[in-house]
Amino acid sequence: MASVEMRNIVKRYGDGYPAVNDVSLDIADGEFMILVGPSGCGKSTLLRMIVGLEDITSGDMVIGGRRVNDKAPRERNLAMVFQNYALYPHLSVFENIAFPLRLQRAPEEVVQRKVREAADVLELHEHLDRKPANLSGGQRQRVAMGRAIVRDADAFLFDEPLSNLDAKLRGQMRTEIARLQRRLGITTVYVTHDQTEAMTLGDRVCVLRKGVIQQVASPRELYEQPQNLFVAGFIGSPPMNFLPARLRGTRLDTPFGEIRLEERRAADVGDRDLVLVGVRPEHFEDATLVDEAKKHLGTTFRATVDVTEWLGDSQYAYIPYEAPEEVTLQLKELSRELDSDQLRTQAVVSIDAASRIREGHEAEFWLDSRAVHVFDPATGVNLTRDPEAGAALTRQAAGDRAEQVEQARAVGLTVDGRIRP
Repeated sequence: MASVEMRNIVKRYGDGYPAVNDVSLDIADGEFMILVGPSGCGKSTLLRMIVGLEDITSGDMVIGGRRVNDKAPRERNLAMVFQNYALYPHLSVFENIAFPLRLQRAPEEVVQRKVREAADVLELHEHLDRKPANLSGGQRQRVAMGRAIVRDADAFLFDEPLSNLDAKLRGQMRTEIARLQRRLGITTVYVTHDQTEAMTLGDRVCVLRKGVIQQVASPRELYEQPQNLFVAGFIGSPPMNFLPARLRGTRLDTPFGEIRLEERRAADVGDRDLVLVGVRPEHFEDATLVDEAKKHLGTTFRATVDVTEWLGDSQYAYIPYEAPEEVTLQLKELSRELDSDQLRTQAVVSIDAASRIREGHEAEFWLDSRAVHVFDPATGVNLTRDPEAGAALTRQAAGDRAEQVEQARAVGLTVDGRIRP
């Protein structure tokens, strides 16, 4: 295992465009790091520079304490799992997994032992004699992971490995990858554009935008304490709602009425006229279903519902609102960068599945004032972010994951340190 350190990494192509722009990132030994962002943000390019498939324009790539900028991929001792599996169709599952060992001219007894140990971990024993064409997508991806395991690599690199699978298989494979990484305790860098994978797999998540790091933190810190408008809009499904507002003392005047801020948070916003208020969908509710004991902690407003979506265990309501042209244009630009549907001037609110709110009718809603974020529309900076609270969330996540890794390795290793099922 090894740490990965990136120091001011830059990648420029022939036209001078910086696909990766001054990225500095430290990935600890044994850490599971997620690189996430919309298409074209530079995450796959960065991964390919780690493994040596892309040249580095400037900066230093340090793996296990050694600068590897000039090292060929085979000299870096890294194992990569690709989106398209990259299996040899004419070889059996056994030989596909054994392929790196054959290249190393490993003794036959070593090949047999390592392949069968990997097959135990990945539950591939009954498929060892089959060809890739006769396997499901999930089984093929496990074969690709097995080929990585037998190499005894210093780190695993995953390049969107689940994007070819259907939704059900993606969920199953996320669990398999998380369990495997905890048992092996190996440094892992995982590229994805799927925020569900990012939020459920990683110790920390690095959010990239146009080749520049926006925020590196635990999934919970990203969600609860986003650093800027881009991170807030990218993390979360449905995404955060952004409402135009004008600050009047400690009061925010929004299209949905007045929101009162604590004096400390209002002071953080400072002397600004137009701001953007960010509210997660789950911080709304049908006002008729809110406990009276907590109703005073938020604000109520009336609005006409455009559309409702009832999903059985949850329900969403869509509420349009008017916004200044500058806000509308900014939300359009943000949605374009996020590869999402246009962020229309409407709020998506999560309400109890039991709510009887109907589309086309006016209803009363409750908004939790404690959970709002205030952004500067010019710079996108989160003016009400609490850095100390965010750092505490990441420290707690690190402690929890370390404990999980110890437990997983305690039950997943034999006395001599080899993996067992």
